[in-house]
Amino acid sequence: MTTDPTADTSGIRTTQNAVAVDMAGVHKWYGQFHVLRDINLTVARGERIVIAGPSGSGKSTLIRCINALEEYQRGRIVVDGIELSDDVKKVERVRRDVGMVFQQFNLFPHLTVLQNCTLAPIWVRHMAKKDAEAAARHYLERVRIPEQADKYPGQLSGGQQQRVAIARALCMKPKIMLFDEPTSALDPEMVKEVLDTMVQLAMDGMTMLCVTHEMGFARQVANRVVFMDDGQIVEANAPQEFFENPQHERTKLFLSQILR
Repeated sequence: MTTDPTADTSGIRTTQNAVAVDMAGVHKWYGQFHVLRDINLTVARGERIVIAGPSGSGKSTLIRCINALEEYQRGRIVVDGIELSDDVKKVERVRRDVGMVFQQFNLFPHLTVLQNCTLAPIWVRHMAKKDAEAAARHYLERVRIPEQADKYPGQLSGGQQQRVAIARALCMKPKIMLFDEPTSALDPEMVKEVLDTMVQLAMDGMTMLCVTHEMGFARQVANRVVFMDDGQIVEANAPQEFFENPQHERTKLFLSQILR
């Protein structure tokens, strides 16, 4: 693999073998609606990216394109060295190594927490049930709810369900984690417990792309904050520079509205 340097929108230089995600000239349309416009973003392994912006700016679509939950019409996306295409096998390989946590928890209500966590490792990674259960209990411990293993999702709070969703994703031992507004469906008092779990993941070195409006989380965890508007990356910078010295007028307006 080549080690020629590449540059992303923030000017950070990386080498190809250190790249987790590379998006080059990505465009996407929904019919006539141009939802992603010439997206260029390179994410290094171990880097933590927070994607912010107003509703409808294309944030969720961007991260959903990374694991092929959405198709893009133009450009190039390479995830962990695999270029996404119409090749189903390539898509499956990417999805095995990319975990995703959604706004809604998407847990199977008829399965216990433990069963929710072991389903994919058993069926996709072909893990023995005993090994899958051991891994599930390990990750439930990691998200601080090991005592919930034999309960059903409906018996848990929203914050606990979202932590189960994180544990379930971790059971596949992903190289990259995607979070699509993981706290937006939670009551305010439950937000902190989920963010604390995500902070711990970040401190452990997980490559993360997180769409969120939690700017305190961005300040604490992100290596870069990427601001999107109207389907474009308007600005990308380290948190301190992003919050204290925004370069674009649209960024300044957004921050003035959410940091009141």
